[in-house]
Amino acid sequence: MSGHSKWHTIKHKKAALDAKRGKIFTRLIKEIVIAARGGGDPDSNARLRTAVTAAKAVSMPAENINRAIKRGTGELEGATIEEYTYEGYGPGGAAVMVKVASDNKNRTVSDIRHVFSKNGGNMAEPGAVGWMFEMKSNIVIEGEKTNEEQLMNVALEAGAEDIRDNGDSWQVISDPSSHQPVLDALAKAGIPVTESEMTALIAKNTVTLEGADAKGMLRLYDALDDHDDVQNVYGNFEIGDDAGDEG
Repeated sequence: MSGHSKWHTIKHKKAALDAKRGKIFTRLIKEIVIAARGGGDPDSNARLRTAVTAAKAVSMPAENINRAIKRGTGELEGATIEEYTYEGYGPGGAAVMVKVASDNKNRTVSDIRHVFSKNGGNMAEPGAVGWMFEMKSNIVIEGEKTNEEQLMNVALEAGAEDIRDNGDSWQVISDPSSHQPVLDALAKAGIPVTESEMTALIAKNTVTLEGADAKGMLRLYDALDDHDDVQNVYGNFEIGDDAGDEG
């Protein structure tokens, strides 16, 4: 059981804001399109099932979901969306991984490089910081929807590796192969999930940023996260208590 994470609390608040303003729809549609390339049936495509479940959780209309699936399977025409992951450093030397989904790689990489440089960071060569992360299932639950004892009994029994208390939310970390069993167990126990990602990039170790470095990293995160092509931003940092709740 890991301790409280100020950074994840800040990130969770921003995710909630993105959901309210509809930005999450764009990301989920892209994820559904990409996932559907592995097959248009959610029952036999775990990644698509996760994306569709997430879309339904934010009340995306079924028509939008079905259209995105058909774009992914090729039944409907549309721009070809590809996935890319970019690596870089933020203020204080923090490692940053940026997952994007774009129909124009040249435009996107130029934009991401500009965001890094404008906000006190810099892009790095592939592999420069990727070794600091590992791919895991990441599930987020509102803090008041469950408690530590229930979550440990349900999630750990279903194969989860770690449960983290992030103040106003819980974070359940698992091997990607346990993603669906853990989701199913949570659903059976009546524990609603706020966010879930089967292939999140989780830092093996973290550094704590304070003062100007912390505030600068939050600005960089916001700028990257606000880009239309960015699906997710990951870092190996925690935020010190003097940084405020920016972001």
